[in-house]
Amino acid sequence: MDHSIHEFLDKAAAQNGDKVAAIDFEDRHHSWSDLSAATKAAEAVLKSYGVVSGDRVVLVFENAMSVPAFLFAGSRLDAMIVLMNARMSAAELDRVFAHSEPKCVVLCLDASAAAQDHAHRMDADLHDDVFGRVAVLSRSGATPEVQAEKSGDKVAVLLYTSGTTGLPKAAMLTQGNLVAAAYATLQVRQLDDRSVVYLGLPLSHVFGLVTLLAAAAAQSSIRLEARFDVERLYDALQLDVTHLPAVPQMHAHLFHYAQRQNKPNYDRGLLQFVSSGGAPLDPVYKREAEKFYGLPLQNGYGLTEGSAGVCATKSTKGDPDVSVGVPMGECQIRINFEAYGAEPDEGIGELEIGGPQIMKGYFRDPDQTRKILTDDGFFRTGDLGRFDEHGRLHITGRSKELIIRSGFNVYPIEVEAALAEHPKVIVAGVVGRRVAGNEEVIGFVKTADPALLCEDDLKEFVRDKLAPYKRPARIVIADDLPAAATGKLMKAKLLDHFAHMLACHVKDPH
Repeated sequence: MDHSIHEFLDKAAAQNGDKVAAIDFEDRHHSWSDLSAATKAAEAVLKSYGVVSGDRVVLVFENAMSVPAFLFAGSRLDAMIVLMNARMSAAELDRVFAHSEPKCVVLCLDASAAAQDHAHRMDADLHDDVFGRVAVLSRSGATPEVQAEKSGDKVAVLLYTSGTTGLPKAAMLTQGNLVAAAYATLQVRQLDDRSVVYLGLPLSHVFGLVTLLAAAAAQSSIRLEARFDVERLYDALQLDVTHLPAVPQMHAHLFHYAQRQNKPNYDRGLLQFVSSGGAPLDPVYKREAEKFYGLPLQNGYGLTEGSAGVCATKSTKGDPDVSVGVPMGECQIRINFEAYGAEPDEGIGELEIGGPQIMKGYFRDPDQTRKILTDDGFFRTGDLGRFDEHGRLHITGRSKELIIRSGFNVYPIEVEAALAEHPKVIVAGVVGRRVAGNEEVIGFVKTADPALLCEDDLKEFVRDKLAPYKRPARIVIADDLPAAATGKLMKAKLLDHFAHMLACHVKDPH
């Protein structure tokens, strides 16, 4: 068993150096030897900025070949790589910089106008090498964290699970976490060195990150897209793709695109595995997807703190099973029937997850870590679920207020904070609302005089404060919001209370 993620690359370069590791968004082919050379060049860049063991390095990007190069380079140096989507706002990135205190920031410029804009704003140094084009900003005052002695216990990646106005939470994923997650994913998807994995998922999200690592462990080839493009996906399926992991909305876009363009359903015959994760899977989408692919659509459940995959299905085509399957790898799941929202008579309780994939804790946040990790190392998910008679897990709800929009996590407190910055807003509440195969962000604000505040103006006000997927689809403006006797906002009543206002159609600018 490997102990560090860069060992996947080292083995692949030694054993299959000439084999294609990745096909990028410009359809250029990169071998494992090419990626190894790019990683060495990236390592030299990081060393030139003084990066040592325990330093944080923030990567700001949309998918590009420079990302795995700097990820593996950071692993070789025992640095902690902080993965950030370039489409984050300047304010969001600045909060992450303040919390993580990086030694340097690497902005991957290829195929990302957003990263280029950030680099220009930061006046970062340009570097052009075999890894592609990046810009690097050196930051002073960074103090290295002491890394563990054992390779598997060293923190490899920090993934932020929120960007609230308080201290953001960064899950510390160790080398051992990521190696275990990669092998569990490899086994579920049955990847090998003949597989071609379509990777349109963002590498800044744990789903995309672990897909990359699983492919590297199996020495599979990947088609690495800068961002999801339905036409490119359709075309790629006609070429060589054997494995397609995606969020439900990607699948829906694909078969709707085929219908609009009068293109046939998939019949190339190479596709072996299609999966859905990152968001709840609508049963209607599942049936349509299986009709399109001619294959079963496997479902799953995962979370950042669990290094992605926790459960996965092993369904046959047409199976009406709507569970998220059985535990992956060495993952353990237990149900706490004493937790808030539990219904013991129905077998429903809060899911607690254990095993080698569970994070070390939250970076520089021992209080939150103690709250979320049990004494025996299980993670309290805040999700409610039950097992059926076949041992398959069913998610029944979320006790947390997390909204999952198009596979991305949206934390209401962050959106509420952005809305509350407006001088005319007294109180803001944000909830999720289910729509076909997705969940949208709905905002509610209390103001002294609703006639003096416009929904479009509020949307414009938060535009530069929030990433696009976090922006509310609707914002209801009222002179009062439902509250308890204590004055606490009763968020569970917001959607029903203002249903008549939400029924009024307003064009979504997204």
